[in-house]
Amino acid sequence: MTTDAPLSVFEQLDLPDTSLNRDAYAHVAQATPAFVLHHSVRSYVFARAHAQNRGLVAGTDYDDELLFLGCVLHDIGLSEEGNGDQRFEVDGADTAAAFLRERGVEERRIAIVWDAIALHTSEGIASRKDTEVALAQAGIGTDIIGVQRESLPTGLADEVHALLPRLDLGYALSDAIVTQAEGKPHKAPPTTFPGQLLSHHLPYGAQPGWYDLLAAAGWGDNPVGVTARRRAQTPQQVGTLFMEYLEAGDIEGLVSLYEPNAHFVPTPETHVVGAAAIREALRQLIDSGARLKLELRDIREVDDIALVSNTATLTGVGPQPTVSTTTEILRRQPDGGWVHVVDDPFFS
Repeated sequence: MTTDAPLSVFEQLDLPDTSLNRDAYAHVAQATPAFVLHHSVRSYVFARAHAQNRGLVAGTDYDDELLFLGCVLHDIGLSEEGNGDQRFEVDGADTAAAFLRERGVEERRIAIVWDAIALHTSEGIASRKDTEVALAQAGIGTDIIGVQRESLPTGLADEVHALLPRLDLGYALSDAIVTQAEGKPHKAPPTTFPGQLLSHHLPYGAQPGWYDLLAAAGWGDNPVGVTARRRAQTPQQVGTLFMEYLEAGDIEGLVSLYEPNAHFVPTPETHVVGAAAIREALRQLIDSGARLKLELRDIREVDDIALVSNTATLTGVGPQPTVSTTTEILRRQPDGGWVHVVDDPFFS
């Protein structure tokens, strides 16, 4: 990188040109990939535009230097120096604070930058903090997922992208967060933004969700107003519980035997996906007075997946019983219970 490169960017985008800001820019340029640097500067430009839209004046309503520092340093936690043992946002905030402290910045100002970085993924919290923190979060959100992009001045996004290309930012940044978390899983607790990203790269059920954490808490809490239901501890028990819940007219019991995004074929002509559609299809089955007898034909179980085939005899929905051979894919959940991923009573 040539010595005048930072000044060129500062001049072209009219960035707040202080020695501290130039040092921060140069540090991020050296410590992170280009997609992080470009994103960080664009975030400031968009944050400044949001400030103007809100009638906020730099130097009066907010500190422009702090806003720039909060934006340009906000992903320093994805650098090698910033890869500690906390969430990348908090590691980044601590790393930025150390950088500023070495340069004699007042602790009061460091605290604002720390909040801007640590809270930049915290929707609904950052917006309630200092103006610089709220603006930084707004600008970062615009550059990542397009929040409020429609309010940007015409041509601004094109101008800044021409100077600072995106370089597939959204996916590149996500991969960087996941790479850190795969090396240090404790950096991505299940209920956090990094944890959510990591869960997409792990086998199903490897990362517990909120309700899995509640179930494992050991306090014995049950859903309010819902009778506790048995879980199928083996693939074979899924069919037994299905017959039991159907006969009892227990719609929620039946739905509990399916993953939230499961596939279900209630009739040969119908294929539904997801809990809401499955609930409606099963409700129609209950309302028809149907009864079902399942007899196990075959089962193949590998780790947390089972392929099950039953002979299904359905009565109560027509003059004659309907007999079919089911094809069911079941998956063991984090709590040990088995449920449907695919339930096709009519597959042949």
